[in-house]
Amino acid sequence: MGLIKEIVLLPVAPVRFTLWVSEKVADQVDQERLSAGAGAEQLHAIEEARAQGELDDERAEELEGKVIEEQIGGLPATEQDEGADRG
Repeated sequence: MGLIKEIVLLPVAPVRFTLWVSEKVADQVDQERLSAGAGAEQLHAIEEARAQGELDDERAEELEGKVIEEQIGGLPATEQDEGADRG
């Protein structure tokens, strides 16, 4: 049955491949965006912009909060629970 299914779906193979590739790229982007190093780099860039006067304190704090929320929201549930126990 699997062979027949593959033969029937053969005309849409390019679309299926494109969707598969786009899912893999999106997964990689999420993984890189939510890495601890990426969050630290973003916070450092915000602090530098604040020090150079490009951002006022209110806007910098808002951006820092968003970065932190994104990092916390990107953690698996078990890591979030462990962080809550420590804090």
